[in-house]
Amino acid sequence: MDAAEPIPAAEEPVSDPAPKRRTAAPAISIVVPAYNEEERLPATIAAIRSYLNGQPWSWELLVVDDGSSDGTAAAAREALAGDDRCALLRNPKNRGKGASIKRGMLAARGHLRLFTDADNSTPIEELDRLLARRKKTDAGVLVASRALAESQLEVRQPFYREAMGRTFNLLVQALAVPGVRDTQCGFKLFTAEAAEAVFPRQTMSGFSFDVEILFLARKYGFRIEEVPVRWINSPASRVSPIRDSAKMFLDVLRIRTRRYQPMDGKSVSRREA
Repeated sequence: MDAAEPIPAAEEPVSDPAPKRRTAAPAISIVVPAYNEEERLPATIAAIRSYLNGQPWSWELLVVDDGSSDGTAAAAREALAGDDRCALLRNPKNRGKGASIKRGMLAARGHLRLFTDADNSTPIEELDRLLARRKKTDAGVLVASRALAESQLEVRQPFYREAMGRTFNLLVQALAVPGVRDTQCGFKLFTAEAAEAVFPRQTMSGFSFDVEILFLARKYGFRIEEVPVRWINSPASRVSPIRDSAKMFLDVLRIRTRRYQPMDGKSVSRREA
């Protein structure tokens, strides 16, 4: 197989002019990707800022607007205003959730780096659970999981989406990330070391990126732990049960056979690792 190619950037991404960011790296960075989220994003940003302002540790909040065609950028700009710990990054055109998270996680400077969805389906307060687990483990990646018995699914997905998710996870566990029962929850915490090893090598720009980054994290020797969380399904999911499922299945096969750059710079496949 050919060596993996980086996510293409047809145009140079841009950032809003912002107050000068603090020089010291914060304890935690929060990255929120957003595409056509002008209605839901302000409430999510407000909830995140309220939570962060109550914490004893330093932080930064990065929103990545993925080439939205609505007022997402303006809504984010207003919601983030007045705090030099917040910044808006903008892609000039839609590149996919995976590409936006990659950009945000590499722009982040935190010792720990969380990405979370714009709909706040995993409430930001659930970060407390991930941080509590982090104190007890050397895991480089902590994954919010809806598949654990202790998780609280306050609003569940429709039955066909749950069935789709279970089937997809069986394939993922068989081919890419055995033992991880929920790869798709959009609430994942990385150490800076893990993020800087994984995200430069990420190639998937769509919904399959979750599988790829966990595959890479394990490949490079970082421990992954799942953590039970409270989760509320958003009815406005952009994942198509038919179109995206087929593409994601093919993507898992590509991840399994693709050649990635290992930590020492030589390209090897999973089967050679």
